[in-house]
Amino acid sequence: MEIHFTKGHGTGNDFVLIDNHDNSVELTEQQIQRICDRNFGIGADGVIFVVKTYTSEVSGLLDQEPEAEWFMDYRNADGSKAEMCGNGIRVFARYLLANELAQIPAGSTLPIATRDGIKDLTEAATGFAVDLGLFKVVDNQLEISADGLAVARPALEVDMGNPHAVVAVSSADELASLELSSKPTENQPRPDGLNYEFVVPSDPLIEDGVGRIEMRVFERGVGETLSCGTGVAAAALAVRHWSGIGQDHWQVKVPGGLLGVRVFPSEEGERVGLSGPAELVFNGVITV
Repeated sequence: MEIHFTKGHGTGNDFVLIDNHDNSVELTEQQIQRICDRNFGIGADGVIFVVKTYTSEVSGLLDQEPEAEWFMDYRNADGSKAEMCGNGIRVFARYLLANELAQIPAGSTLPIATRDGIKDLTEAATGFAVDLGLFKVVDNQLEISADGLAVARPALEVDMGNPHAVVAVSSADELASLELSSKPTENQPRPDGLNYEFVVPSDPLIEDGVGRIEMRVFERGVGETLSCGTGVAAAALAVRHWSGIGQDHWQVKVPGGLLGVRVFPSEEGERVGLSGPAELVFNGVITV
């Protein structure tokens, strides 16, 4: 079967986007793994199927938001399904606009359906901004071990609709010395797996009204990536929690670039938004 695809990325977190409007393209986990393989396939951190929401597993979300015409069906590089992807959804929006499948009129938003509900996107100076929604920060006495850390370190768990464990490291040098080619481990079982973020705050932490941190990430079902959108938000929220100062604007440096995080109030509670670039790189055809 020949599949037409588009390659895109957000701060180096890269994806293969496949037009699957009617949800008729079904790929096995093994086929997705081959597509994402950087030696024998296209190479990517994940595959995104572009699906009409009414044909999808989340069609019920249309009762909540009838304008959410498109569903981002995201698959990790190992073929597993994921709830959300903060970088992927911005690239998804770029794809929809570039192919004239959607538009964002001035002052309005683009609702996109995901396994973590409806996400609203707006255009931003850096690319796109997405409301990631409500979040939860919990200290469950979790400890994380990783190659390059002399001892296990305490971690905060941050629920972004997908699970994150955020670990503070002592310096940029220690962050750089981590060996993330192998999966970190935790002292408590997490059957659904975790995304692991290792973060170092800047000194000073806040400059010109913006909190600044640097991080690396090991993504569930993928491995180390140059960036992780929900992980970036989770890292900023964890440092915000540790600092106790309620800082709402953050800039997060990842190996692939810079992303912005904003915490803001709503009737349901605090929400978090993510902003940053989204690029389409090339189109092609692959046989699977």
